Amino acid sequence: MSEPTPPVDDTSHYRHHVFFCCNQRDGGTACCADHRASALRDYAKRRVKALGLSGAGKARVNMAGCLDRCEQGPVLVVYPEAVWYTYVDESDIDEIIDSHLVRGRPVDRLRI
Repeated sequence: MSEPTPPVDDTSHYRHHVFFCCNQRDGGTACCADHRASALRDYAKRRVKALGLSGAGKARVNMAGCLDRCEQGPVLVVYPEAVWYTYVDESDIDEIIDSHLVRGRPVDRLRI
C-alpha cells in the first residue's frame, strides 16, 4: 500500500521538478554527458509520463546545463526538497522515481 503524496505547494507549479545535468565539458574534464545523462533523462521522462506522474501539480523532468557537480556525476537534483543524486543506470532512475517521486522517500544510497 502506497502512502499518499503530499499536497502541492500553492506557490509551485509542480510537486517535484527534476533536473538532470547533461553538460558536456571539453578537454577530458569530468562531465555528466559522458555517463549517458541525456539518455537517462529521456528514460526518466518516459517513465514519469507512463506512470501518470507528469504535468501541472505533479512532476516535471528537465535537462539542465552544468550543475557544477560533474565530478560526482552523473547528477540530478529533485526540487523542492533540493535532494541531489548520482545514478548509474535505468534501475537507479526507477528507484528514484518509485521512492522519491511516488512515495516521498529520498533514496539514501544514491544521495550526494
